Amino acid sequence: QVQLVESGGGLVQAGGSLRLSCAASGLTTYDMGWFRQAPGKGREFVGAISRSPGFTYYVDSVKGRFTISRDNAKNTMYLQMNSLKPEDTALYYCAARLWSTNLQNVEYHYWGQGTQVTVSS
Repeated sequence: QVQLVESGGGLVQAGGSLRLSCAASGLTTYDMGWFRQAPGKGREFVGAISRSPGFTYYVDSVKGRFTISRDNAKNTMYLQMNSLKPEDTALYYCAARLWSTNLQNVEYHYWGQGTQVTVSS
């Protein structure tokens, strides 16, 4: 059974940090990505990481503040979020696909259920 499980969300003040995790099971993940969806808005791509050697891509709104990493031995991806802003408040999802392609490609095979991040002003 394929599962992606996010964890690490919570409530943080503006300027603070959070680290999200995405644990994958039941599959060998190649590219993995993070998305978010704020209330009343569509899903937004945040960034992605390749399996090896771990190339990354970020959208402009998080570049320099967020860092994506992964531990292939643990089949887990991370999202370190620093200098958080109220506009980062959203449900954060991880996703995985079964091959590597352009990291800006937002088509994925598997999705997690999401973890809530709330940034207070």
